[in-house]
Amino acid sequence: MPHSRQLLERAEQQCQARGVRFTPIRRRVLALIADSPGGLKAYDLLDRLALEHAAARPPTVYRALDFLIEQGLVHRIESLNAYVACPCPEHAHGFQLLICRHCGRVEELHLDDLDAQLAGRARELGFRVERQTIELLGSCDDCRHARAEEAPTLEASQG
Repeated sequence: MPHSRQLLERAEQQCQARGVRFTPIRRRVLALIADSPGGLKAYDLLDRLALEHAAARPPTVYRALDFLIEQGLVHRIESLNAYVACPCPEHAHGFQLLICRHCGRVEELHLDDLDAQLAGRARELGFRVERQTIELLGSCDDCRHARAEEAPTLEASQG
């Protein structure tokens, strides 16, 4: 995932190109989310923001989140009720999320063929897709390796 400063620069450029305002609060909300390798819940975001801005309230955070989602800069992780920064907001197609159930790290995939198949099949059935969320829950390499190292080997346990 790109460094948070790069994400912020790209977000600024994208907002300028679209003629929308990337306000300081929207920028800070995106920065806080980008600095979190896993999803960040809205109230955790509010707690962090309130440390810097005493006037920060839930509507402030939710308005910023709505804007960031609308601009494709942030994704909502439905299963965790959390938010994650989009590493490639210029990608206008669907996405899939890999979520590690141990460390919470989130990685984004762009399997456009899968999106096209789903959209095509939905059209065939007369269904209009408005939003799609595909989340895959599992274990990342780091966590699998760490867990394997913690488990005693069969030889050691047999003495």
